[in-house]
Amino acid sequence: MESNLLTDAGADEVNQDFSEYVANLQLHMTLQARNLVPSLKQTLVDSRQQLLHQTQAHFEKLVSRQGL
Repeated sequence: MESNLLTDAGADEVNQDFSEYVANLQLHMTLQARNLVPSLKQTLVDSRQQLLHQTQAHFEKLVSRQGL
């Protein structure tokens, strides 16, 4: 009976170590994935800024051709 308790305790410790390893691996993979995928917020800001510059350039071109 006592050897079963030691075996169960050893198995629980191995399971806990394995669970910690898996959790750390998942965290590492999540952080790595973050580096691979561009930020949606940054893309949205860039596209708005690009649209603003295009609109301003188009407007300035129209005004310069009118010859006030």
